[in-house]
Amino acid sequence: MKDGFISVACGSPRLHLADCARNAEETFTLMRKAEQAGVKVLVLPELGLTGYTCGDLFYQESLLRGAEQALSTVLEATRNLEVVTAVGLPVRFENKLYNCAVVIQKGIILGVVPKAHLPNYGEFYEKRQFSPARKDPFNMVSLCGSEICFGAEILFSCEEMPELTVGFEICEDLWAPCSPSVTMAQMGATIIGNLSASNDLVGKDAYRRQLVTMQSAKLLCGYVYASAGEGESTSDVVFGAHQLIAENGTLLAEQRFEGGLLISEIDVARLCYERRRTQVMPEKPVSTAPVTVPFSLTVARTKLTRYVAPMPFVPEGREDRDKRCREILLIASLGLKQRLEHTGSKTAVVGLSGGLDSTLAVLITALSMNLLGRPMTDIVTVTMPCFGTTDRTKNNAVILAERLGTTLKTVDISATVRSHFRDIGQDMDDHSVTFENGQARERTQVLMDIANQTGGLVIGTGDLSELALGWCTYNGDHMSNYAVNASIPKTLVRHLVAYLARDNQDKDGDLTGVLEDILDTPVSPELLPAVRGDIVQRTEDLVGPYELHDFFLYYFLRWGFEPGKIFRLALYAWAERYDRTVILKWLRVFYRRFFSQQFKRNCLPDGPKVGSVAVSPRGDWRIPSDAQATLWQAELDTLE
Repeated sequence: MKDGFISVACGSPRLHLADCARNAEETFTLMRKAEQAGVKVLVLPELGLTGYTCGDLFYQESLLRGAEQALSTVLEATRNLEVVTAVGLPVRFENKLYNCAVVIQKGIILGVVPKAHLPNYGEFYEKRQFSPARKDPFNMVSLCGSEICFGAEILFSCEEMPELTVGFEICEDLWAPCSPSVTMAQMGATIIGNLSASNDLVGKDAYRRQLVTMQSAKLLCGYVYASAGEGESTSDVVFGAHQLIAENGTLLAEQRFEGGLLISEIDVARLCYERRRTQVMPEKPVSTAPVTVPFSLTVARTKLTRYVAPMPFVPEGREDRDKRCREILLIASLGLKQRLEHTGSKTAVVGLSGGLDSTLAVLITALSMNLLGRPMTDIVTVTMPCFGTTDRTKNNAVILAERLGTTLKTVDISATVRSHFRDIGQDMDDHSVTFENGQARERTQVLMDIANQTGGLVIGTGDLSELALGWCTYNGDHMSNYAVNASIPKTLVRHLVAYLARDNQDKDGDLTGVLEDILDTPVSPELLPAVRGDIVQRTEDLVGPYELHDFFLYYFLRWGFEPGKIFRLALYAWAERYDRTVILKWLRVFYRRFFSQQFKRNCLPDGPKVGSVAVSPRGDWRIPSDAQATLWQAELDTLE
């Protein structure tokens, strides 16, 4: 709870049809297991204390009385349990019968939520026994000797954590065009529980999965779905205990044809951040203030069991990763195609270093030229060796340019930079930032002037990770006419180049070979003199592993997480590779560099946005260059 994570579960106890006493025992046994596992919100199946398929037995006083007695038994057996649980049973109110979720905690009934939409087609005939929820917001119903709040849109809110507000709907409510969960989310619910008895048919599981995940995405909420399973009547249908937990369009956990508990954690703080950021939730009408029932939970750190990807920008499955690569390359190349067409540019000028970023930039440029139906000779590739350039990177740049069929120019900038250093009094043995940046700015000047000569545009090569860290020379590689890599993180750059290497394997083996060697080359700006022909300046030794920085960047920029939460998630995701000291060291570097280098991001050239995280000052990230990192650094100090 301290980090916004709430442990939730859906459960499917073994059902004994119409045997309410045994169902009560199965229910409180599962509740105790959930409590032991640290679960705070538990959702059980529809009509779980009687069974969904009782049919006309629901008319019988014996069954209805047995269901209420079973609820009393559950309340007595769980009066010391903190887990907020939704139990399904029939409830009588004003001579009508309602299919209800009864929400309980610590032996007390918090509220009763009736089903709003009753299916009456195919194998379903609920309107034969039940009435749909009333239109009035709430009433009071007598249940287990108490007067309880009764209504279809009651919310349950945690006193210690106001972001945790829970609403419940029942089975068909999710299928309906105007689901109660829509109103609940508008009124502030961040978690929706669904008590269901949905029978299993071929393909129906996929439809349910889509409904649950899309509802969680549409409402920016967590969705916990529990369906009936073993023990329901199989006269004409089979119930497969399909259980689903989703968060904002992502399926966190799923279980089918199994009983027991399915547990995961929903990040309600993340959901609230996304609602504030997108502002898609309309303001609640003054005339329809929600009926909110408070409950209390012990504040403690939630144990994480959900999967946290160490590389959030990179899909883990080969098929998904290749699909992502194709999509990014198409978006980026279409963006550049439009810019080349609009400006009437005769050429596209790319500085090739033999490194990953410039390789990706020229490959995207080649794709754009193909889309335009123009020859590769309209791409002017420029290699500009200087003091730190190694034979490996220079040769790879030349081979790549030739294999693509571009117009290649080699401009050795060593003499020019030496002359410039003499002009400003820079000692050649002083390998300070001036020594490095002088080379970077000279390269940019060469590219800009060649673009002028050829009537072209300079295509930027810097990536999102470099921009986040400010690992670029102001008015050097920081500047271009169109920056195709600007929203592509370093961890994804590598996969994009690898994808194109595989894609070209059958078409051009020579191109694949040079791409594979570029992939094996250490990441370096090559601005310091090589030693015995080898690269001495390795970027990740200086600023830290890009895989960690991309992790930090994703959760800081996309979800607004505070340092402590990012640190905890990094420890969890990268436990097998980095220890606490290493992660904290580079997290400090990330925050220091990110805040101090905003002035570079505030004057970026145009570039295509390809993912959910970008730093363009015209769209995604707008802060003043002078913003202080004091608050974030203070929290980092508490993590020592």
